[in-house]
Amino acid sequence: MKKPLIVLTGPTAVGKTKLSISLAKAVDGEIISADSMQVYKYMDIGSAKIMPDEMQGVPHYLVDELMPDEEFHIVRFQQMAKAAMEKIYAKGHIPILVGGTGFYIQAVTRDIDFTQAEQDDGYRASLEALAEKNGAAYLHQMLAEVDPKSAEDIHENNIKRVIRALEFYHQNHSPISAHNEEQHERTSPYNLAYFVLNAPRELLYERIDKRVDEMMANGLVEEVQRLKEMGYHRGMVSMQGLGYKEILAYLDGGMPLEEAVRILKRDTRHFAKRQLTWFRREPETVWVNKDQFEYDDEKMLEYMLDTCREKKLIEPVC
Repeated sequence: MKKPLIVLTGPTAVGKTKLSISLAKAVDGEIISADSMQVYKYMDIGSAKIMPDEMQGVPHYLVDELMPDEEFHIVRFQQMAKAAMEKIYAKGHIPILVGGTGFYIQAVTRDIDFTQAEQDDGYRASLEALAEKNGAAYLHQMLAEVDPKSAEDIHENNIKRVIRALEFYHQNHSPISAHNEEQHERTSPYNLAYFVLNAPRELLYERIDKRVDEMMANGLVEEVQRLKEMGYHRGMVSMQGLGYKEILAYLDGGMPLEEAVRILKRDTRHFAKRQLTWFRREPETVWVNKDQFEYDDEKMLEYMLDTCREKKLIEPVC
């Protein structure tokens, strides 16, 4: 018998958090955050982190577990998520992966093997120095020469993933895109219900702009200033997150605040578009388009529960 696993994902600002709580309560589930930023302490506003009073008693994992100067990458996420899942299964509950980082979710749902992907600190440091000296586009061109498929899939500004792909090629003399394709073909070891929450693009973009405005009103600038005063800087993976790098650029005198906010809104919209492209390529997804449910959370929840019953993740209604 495969163990049950539920995924609730979708683009940023679509409304996953609220629905995830209702879902967890309905299936006796516990939530694991599949987000690259909410794992960090002190990074609350910019990551749109769920706060304890919003959890309604539902246990959450991988939220507020690391300091902002700690390394958090796909391999560490997979290790931490699997450890959390074992705790949840031991209680007889169902783990629910919630978040918008598609590659993180795939690492768990496909149980991707990263044994070939050990990092080489010396080579990584040399690539980081190259990026610092020559810029992101230079590194991205290096990748395009050895692994065109990865260069096409990875945005040049995502230096962390560009370096990871170059590092893989350096170690294995084969492209990481081929390795990922091979891993992608693996069938899931879980009895999986994989939901993608979505909304019409115009509404989604409106929600993104509104969320950024709310972040600003709630003190995003002050949050980034505090992090800066604590010694966290742009060289850290955490401070490269959306909302942090733009405000940091403003605080460092790189641009006016209005321009930082404009860029944050624009880049968040682009990020949402890339998320949707990723989820459309994933097999086994069940799309929950909010407009088809008249934006009624109860109807969406019931549809998801029906799907879980069909897949025998939860007991049928007597």
